[in-house]
Amino acid sequence: MRRILEAPSARLTGLLPGRSDWDAVRRSPRADLVAGLTVAVVALPLALAFGVTSGLGAQAGLVTAVVAGAVAAVFGGSNLQVSGPTGAMTVVLVPVVQQFGAGGVLLAGLMAGVVLLGMALARLGRFVRYLPTPVIEGFTAGIAVVIALQQVPAALGVGDAHGAKVWAVAGDALARFVKHPHPAAVAVAAGVAAVMLLGARWRPGLPFSLLAVAAATGLAEFAPIELTRIGALPAGLPAPSLAFLDLGAVWTLLPSALAVAALAALESLLSATVADGMSVGERHDPDRELFGQGLANLAAPLFGGIPATAAIARTAVNVRAGARSKLAALTHAVALAAIVLAAAPLVSRIPLAALAGVLLATTVRMVEASALIALARSTRGDALVLALTFTVTVVFDLVTAVAVGIGVAVVLALRAVARSVRLEQVPLEPGDHSAEEHQLLAEHIVAYRLDGPLFFAAAHHFLIELSEVADVRVVILRMSRVSTIDATGAHVLGDAITRLQRRGIAVLLSGIAPGHDQVLATLGVAEQLRRDNLIFPDTPSAIAYARTRLLGPAVTR
Repeated sequence: MRRILEAPSARLTGLLPGRSDWDAVRRSPRADLVAGLTVAVVALPLALAFGVTSGLGAQAGLVTAVVAGAVAAVFGGSNLQVSGPTGAMTVVLVPVVQQFGAGGVLLAGLMAGVVLLGMALARLGRFVRYLPTPVIEGFTAGIAVVIALQQVPAALGVGDAHGAKVWAVAGDALARFVKHPHPAAVAVAAGVAAVMLLGARWRPGLPFSLLAVAAATGLAEFAPIELTRIGALPAGLPAPSLAFLDLGAVWTLLPSALAVAALAALESLLSATVADGMSVGERHDPDRELFGQGLANLAAPLFGGIPATAAIARTAVNVRAGARSKLAALTHAVALAAIVLAAAPLVSRIPLAALAGVLLATTVRMVEASALIALARSTRGDALVLALTFTVTVVFDLVTAVAVGIGVAVVLALRAVARSVRLEQVPLEPGDHSAEEHQLLAEHIVAYRLDGPLFFAAAHHFLIELSEVADVRVVILRMSRVSTIDATGAHVLGDAITRLQRRGIAVLLSGIAPGHDQVLATLGVAEQLRRDNLIFPDTPSAIAYARTRLLGPAVTR
């Protein structure tokens, strides 16, 4: 009992920050402070934009960047990761806001935090590496399209567009714009996006998103144009509250919470992997990263923040700015908090069209056309998974898209593995027998070698091929190259043996691995062969037995 209780405690202790984390902080604090301030400048317009896009407002985005960013920085499993609101998360949150309101989003985020903590304790972080690349690229491209569609109303200056899906809302906004054009909003959104995209090519290190938003805000203040603004923001973080907690809605919100948790885990672990690849000697702890994201999503809703995840774009900026430890991400959160305290009135004057331009430019950067084209050309299966994941993301939702993409990828993989299974007749090794014996064995004994996994996807093909054996008196099944065998494969093997025996063909097995032998014995496969000692450690023993016992008179002929 004591060991049972100690195991979870030890696992939890392993997820908490250790001395090595703070040793890294002391190595280069100045570089981390500079990197953190750089990321904060880049993150400010994104936090505002994602908060507005989520439906909870700019304040929710800032709160998330501050609270979740700080908590994930301290408790996460990557020294370089920067967390906060992201475009992918807003794609999941918009339907929740429409159906359950702001309180539903906060409760779903809190529940997602609990799920992430459970995933960390169960050590599920390492399994993200098995997600197929076409699924990742497909939903990333789909998310980019959805985020772009979400910005259409603000970019067109339309505030009352309606629709059940994001593409329907974009279509309604376009129709309203045609009737009552707002060229100022379009000009601001297009100008901000153009400055960001062109500036990134000219001087990648400069925060063109903030410069463009500041210029657009100044233009809106002093030029005679009408633009919708963010609106009033409180000068500081709100007090923590559990007013949104509704235990009766927990079951209803569970699917949404699972979707939020799945996306937070996926995006965070992918971002941490990217950060490792951009740095030298850094390796994240996937389970600690899930733990940190879980705590961040527990904390953010208490202050009115939306669910958070690690942000690949901000993490990349952090690495390029010279970050070396968690201090950089923590500095980013503190700097944003200072901006909230000192500049809330100025932030409230930012036009929504400017934030729409920021996100439109962000979506362009999200999509790597060369990677998509390469995947589409690689194999038909990869192209199918990529196209399906992308389409379902745009038409339906992200969670359904990932489920469909993984499901199709698994089916295609099983199909490919099943096709790799071979049942081939093999000659006996030269030198074992005389020419006359080889001729005799060729007439009466056939040895088949099974290569690859014998599992449910390959079982039917195996049964058909083996059952068609004809004109032999003995079949030796060489099992030494079977890589794995499941219950279906074992039952089909037993069925094939029975069919051959009913036709008067003796069956011998050779070279069964210990693990496979246990599966066969547990399922009661080939019991008669086991009782009659017709299972041999190697093929020569099986051949010798066949000659002397089963075909004795013919051998001496």
